[in-house]
Amino acid sequence: MSRKSSEHIVIVGAGAAGLMAARELGRAGTRVTILEARERCGGRIHPLPSSEFGYAADGGAEFVHGEAPVTRGLVREANLSLEEIEGAQWIFDGETLSREQLDPHEAKLHGVLKELKDDLSVADFLRRHFAGGEYERLRHDIALMVEGYDAADPERASTLALRDEWMDGGHSPLARIVGGYGGLVAHLAAECRRHGVAIRFGSVVSAIEETGGTVSVRCADGEAYACDRVILTVPLPLLAKIALPQAARDKAAVAADIGFGNVIKILLRFERPWWLDWKEDLSELTFLLSDETIPVWWTQRPSKCPVLTGWFGGPRTAELSRLDPQALIAAGLDSLAAIFGLPRKDIERGLVAATATNWAHDPFARGAYSWATPQTREAQSILACADGPVLFSGEALYRGRDMGTVEAALASGLETAKMILRG
Repeated sequence: MSRKSSEHIVIVGAGAAGLMAARELGRAGTRVTILEARERCGGRIHPLPSSEFGYAADGGAEFVHGEAPVTRGLVREANLSLEEIEGAQWIFDGETLSREQLDPHEAKLHGVLKELKDDLSVADFLRRHFAGGEYERLRHDIALMVEGYDAADPERASTLALRDEWMDGGHSPLARIVGGYGGLVAHLAAECRRHGVAIRFGSVVSAIEETGGTVSVRCADGEAYACDRVILTVPLPLLAKIALPQAARDKAAVAADIGFGNVIKILLRFERPWWLDWKEDLSELTFLLSDETIPVWWTQRPSKCPVLTGWFGGPRTAELSRLDPQALIAAGLDSLAAIFGLPRKDIERGLVAATATNWAHDPFARGAYSWATPQTREAQSILACADGPVLFSGEALYRGRDMGTVEAALASGLETAKMILRG
């Protein structure tokens, strides 16, 4: 049963965390207004037109990671379904394309990780325990995983935070929502509106002011919203763009102890899955790793849609910061040509549709998602504390294994709302 409340809460951001918090608060009868800078909901969930790619493609978040109980519960609630991803991972070493094989030192890695008590950066961990020449491939593969999968900097990323990921070789269960994340966002937005939540698009928040117990949220277009509390769910780099009351500004300063990484994502749709002609075994291809300019690729398996998705994450994406979408697509085609040993023109000839997004260039994201440093847990505790009218929520504050995911954002938004409702 809803409880009516005279309290008015403004949520900044209509991404996964903001929508989840708003739905929970709206259900309880709280008056909620969401201010969203974009002209759509979803934030870093970015559905692309199915007419271009032959399916509801995702230009941003795509996978459901691990158990993800909040996400899977919403999928069931929205009458959507999941496709579990199974198949083979391949590696191109500069000369040969072959199935991924276990590193001979993996057992030692697991043993050292189990005994690790004090946190340190990934780079320091490898220098301390695996510095020898015999561990070169192990160091390379770990760096590739940390930069590519986690979009993190090995010199700052927390070893303890990534330990579980390494223990399963980076192979935690993955799934996709059939029809993409867009269906989930649409469901949450409809639920918010059904419970009376107002969603204002094109509202770029520039300042939050607190005077004598009154809170005002000001937008760049001059609009202002009086409220009792504010929940900030924007990506970490945008916190510095919003003028905050002193206490909130002091809290936001600890965000520097939470990593935030960038991702470049490229989608290429072809007339047919030409890579199957190259090698029959590639019918089971899921992920393909290399050291090319665009180092990670994946298929839409189990779907037969002839789309390859390119991915480049971590601090080295700055090397491509000058490239526009067309140049990124060209870099992707060159990378595929090198991996498969084919002329680029032969690959390009069958190209039907293409898009590329450098998330660092998105003015309302400035990157992709968060990752943990050895100082992150303490910073999360400070930011998540509801000790004032300005609250913080989002994937950066999730303390579980899959920090930085949609599940992390949904779970954080839900917990923030429950914390408010508990008083």
